[in-house]
Amino acid sequence: MSRELNNTDADCPTKVERDDIATWMHIGDLHLTEAGQPNHLALRELIAQANTHLTQGIDFAVLPGDNADDGIPEQYAILRSELAKLKLPLHILPGDHDFKSRSLNAFYAALCDERLPKAITVNSCRCLFLDFVSAGKGGPDFRLGPDQLEWLRTELEQATRQHLAIAMFAHAYPAGLADASEAEVLIGLIEQHNVLAFDMGHTHYNELANDGKTIFATTRSTGQIEEGPAGFSVMAIDQGNVSWRFKPLESGWPLVLITSPADHRLATNRTAFANAAAPRTMIRAKAWSGEGIEFVECRIGRGPWMSMYFDSQRHAWQLECETPTEICSIAVRATDKRGQSDEDRIETSKTFTPPENLAAEGSDQHSIGAWVEKHIFGTQLGPNRNGKKW
Repeated sequence: MSRELNNTDADCPTKVERDDIATWMHIGDLHLTEAGQPNHLALRELIAQANTHLTQGIDFAVLPGDNADDGIPEQYAILRSELAKLKLPLHILPGDHDFKSRSLNAFYAALCDERLPKAITVNSCRCLFLDFVSAGKGGPDFRLGPDQLEWLRTELEQATRQHLAIAMFAHAYPAGLADASEAEVLIGLIEQHNVLAFDMGHTHYNELANDGKTIFATTRSTGQIEEGPAGFSVMAIDQGNVSWRFKPLESGWPLVLITSPADHRLATNRTAFANAAAPRTMIRAKAWSGEGIEFVECRIGRGPWMSMYFDSQRHAWQLECETPTEICSIAVRATDKRGQSDEDRIETSKTFTPPENLAAEGSDQHSIGAWVEKHIFGTQLGPNRNGKKW
């Protein structure tokens, strides 16, 4: 039986400003069970930190599924009571644990006024939120179903016509769909429409994969963690450049994220071409602190620190300057009004080109591996690879 599918914000303008930045906060799979457990307390602290530090310069927060470990009303009641305090716009996806009863009635009753799939436009980026579970039979039987797949096809065609950047959100990798033909169609659509970012949960560990066109990102779970402390990630799309950083709850503030240019590990065919063609490099970053950011500086290689200026329209700090054609490091340091500092660092090159043999897999096939500075350990300690059988 077909069901009505939402197509929110479908009448967005065709002429868009492409120099915007779309930025979101990702809170990893919660797996809530009982009040007072470590994952519940971590969620409370995550929301407190977001409310204190991230109310400016973050467009929304996302929960990628497996919110309630057993998908029961009592667990959603815990979640709802905490989410009521969050000041950021929030988008919530279901995971296989939310679908344990083979129904999302409790999920929607507690959390969502609108049904999935849905689409919104944020700063020239079309964000598509998918339901991977309700068309399946439970567990890892992830499916889209024909109605949702057709909705997705229409949305992607519209976003492409309007020259919007595209980000997609789901519970798992596209290759994780149980129907191989459906997975093939989804992966083909992602490739055809140049989807820049595909953001997920499910794995329980931090991971980035780059197939030459799309950056696939997973964030460490908040419950059932095996690889490190709880935290959250921030992800941004800035003129085709994709950036990502994980912040453990225990680390201090401020937090800074370089949004442009792209690190060579996250460079795609599109961004590599754009960077090579540009005579100068626009270094841009976002920085957050509840105390307020006093100043931000950038440094190329071992050169001097240079002051960046604040662009209030994009809520970002930037500086246009010369960079070498060969691979070089770029560091950005943000200092808040308490005198506390944080630094983000990337390696980039105007001449870097992704390998030609990359192919769209929709999986972790093209994982970039460990990136310890970003809290990506490359161990894949989770229920889908090398971890416990949760």
